[in-house]
Amino acid sequence: MMRSKPPHRPKRILTLDGGGIRGVISLGILSFVEQVHRDRRGDPTLVLADEYDLIAGTSTGAIIAACLSWGMDVSSILSMYREHGPMMFRPNKPWQRFRARYRAQEIALMFRRIFLEDDGALPTLGTAKLRTLLLVVMRNATTGSAWPLTNNTQATFNTVGIDGCNLDIPLWKILRASTAAPTFFPPERIQLGSRTHTFIDGGITPYNNPSLIALLTATLPEYRISWNPGEDKISLLSVGTGASRIQLATKPIDRLNLIDHLRYVPPALIGSIGEEQDKICRVLGRCIFGESLDAEVGALSGHGPLDDARLCTYARLNPKLESTLPMDDVSLINEFEHIGRMYAEHKLSPEVIV
Repeated sequence: MMRSKPPHRPKRILTLDGGGIRGVISLGILSFVEQVHRDRRGDPTLVLADEYDLIAGTSTGAIIAACLSWGMDVSSILSMYREHGPMMFRPNKPWQRFRARYRAQEIALMFRRIFLEDDGALPTLGTAKLRTLLLVVMRNATTGSAWPLTNNTQATFNTVGIDGCNLDIPLWKILRASTAAPTFFPPERIQLGSRTHTFIDGGITPYNNPSLIALLTATLPEYRISWNPGEDKISLLSVGTGASRIQLATKPIDRLNLIDHLRYVPPALIGSIGEEQDKICRVLGRCIFGESLDAEVGALSGHGPLDDARLCTYARLNPKLESTLPMDDVSLINEFEHIGRMYAEHKLSPEVIV
């Protein structure tokens, strides 16, 4: 059942970071978020699609965002990760691992089974079954550009009838593309009009943390959603998959090699860019909750130079991890859920759920 959103409240944005199977940390947090909204409205069956107007995600965050926009509750998505996690990360045959560690067929099949129209057809991005605005971040490796796609029918490249209309792309292909992390999964090819493009994981863009691009998509006139900005007009809730400082291998400097650097540089860059996206959102919005960014600026939750022109109210929910946890170890699913739930239980209050 689709419920009407309460009138006279701010527009709400929910964003979900990438992070592989660590998306279960986000789901542990979202269990708390969902319960807060259920308690507020006195409705034990409410889902987050009833509360949020725009849900954005990158990589594993894109999977969760699409499931939430589809109308699934958090416990169902958790069950999906537990059931299908081993399938998502099924190793390739040994002679194929030089291309990718894991097979793409299983995760694609999972998407094709979960997302179906009432008549059994495979939905496209333009499906009416998505109950919110949905934003999914991919990278177009053919053009070398970030591709944040939405189902907004007014968007420039969503005009029905144009050659290569984004609304005609199968939803499962968009999710496969957004999760095609290099070395983990092979790229995904998508036909756009008369051309075929190759896409890879949205984490290989500035938007592994999609909070800023979601806020810009909602407010910049060029994206044609055009919500009025203001801390009393837009609420942005950003949920991460756990933060840790990426460290170079603990070896003597003269023993570091190319493999050490290759293991260090990509996750360090993705983490650093994600932190910067968070910092920008805290400056542009009024930050009501977030862990300390560093010892100099703290949480940036006080007053600042943009007090008279804040674009939104902003909260960042992202537990700090004592060590770097793998993105592909499905044996840690229960531990990841525990991390998310304990963080929510001990750190959060209903007042920060915007």
